[in-house]
Amino acid sequence: MPSEIDSLLRSPKAYQVARKVLDAMESHRVWPTALNFELWLHYVAAKDSEVAAKIDSVLQSGGTFTDQLGEQIAAQHLPAAKLSGEILDAGKSLSEELDSVSRAIESARETSEAYGQQLATASESLVDQDADAVRAMVETLSVATRKVREENQALESQLADTTEELTRLRESLAQVRRDAMTDGLTNLSNRKAFDESLERACAEAEASGQPLTLAVVDIDHFKIFNDTWGHQTGDQVIRYVASVIGRIADAPRFAARYGGEEFAVIFPGETPETAVTAMEAARAEISSRILKRRSTNEDLGAITISSGIAQRRPGEAPATLIESADRALYASKHAGRNRTSVAEHGSPPRGASRAA
Repeated sequence: MPSEIDSLLRSPKAYQVARKVLDAMESHRVWPTALNFELWLHYVAAKDSEVAAKIDSVLQSGGTFTDQLGEQIAAQHLPAAKLSGEILDAGKSLSEELDSVSRAIESARETSEAYGQQLATASESLVDQDADAVRAMVETLSVATRKVREENQALESQLADTTEELTRLRESLAQVRRDAMTDGLTNLSNRKAFDESLERACAEAEASGQPLTLAVVDIDHFKIFNDTWGHQTGDQVIRYVASVIGRIADAPRFAARYGGEEFAVIFPGETPETAVTAMEAARAEISSRILKRRSTNEDLGAITISSGIAQRRPGEAPATLIESADRALYASKHAGRNRTSVAEHGSPPRGASRAA
């Protein structure tokens, strides 16, 4: 459902839908905060969603939609809010586990210190003592020894349990991070993951002196296609293109959905020549297939892509590299689309057009 909403907001109907959302909020005296707008967007545009059902339930019961209620619904049903909640829950559990271990270690330390003091006192007291006094002292030490042993056993058991729990929490947090960095429609990395990866790749290239190349990709005439066949079929096309781009981006290459119908591929340690080879292979595969509409099996025709490629120059920031690749992408579109262009950095690779 989030992908359908996202597609709707990129369609020509976006402003019309937005006005309907604001009208609905105003009629129910709901403040137009960003969170409330997102919730009521689901209510207006996705009537079969869980968010819409929750809002309907409140309205039908005569209740008032408050900001607090909106936050509760968002925490339960909106992906971003749920994700934040999962991170907070995992962090809270981790903190509680560490506090528990800290208390157990402190208790064991105090018991060990007391035991050491008892041993020192016993050593001094045993001098010139009779047998009864020695037996009493030995009994006291025996009790203290058992207590220390029990404390250590309890601590060992708790540490084992905590180690297991920390492993589970690390796995949970790793999964949450993967979810936060993954595009829900295509399963490629998302824009946030791309920004982080490009920043890291630029830093590594600057330190090593190795080349770094970036390709940005756009589905040709996607808006017309989307308006003609609908958003669900448009999403089908985006997923298909993403699957092809994903296959040419094995590690250390990095592919991401940059936004809408745009994608990006990072080529660490590679020059534009190899990037062009990869992107031309993807372009050829995508354009060679006649797609069919999944729901009706109608022929959708062939899809084509345009790409822009740029190599990072020493000292160049990630944003500047993106701008160079974007200019090359514009050159591909200006030259008729369905092609790959390389930014003006030295000689263009064979078979590729030159971007101004």
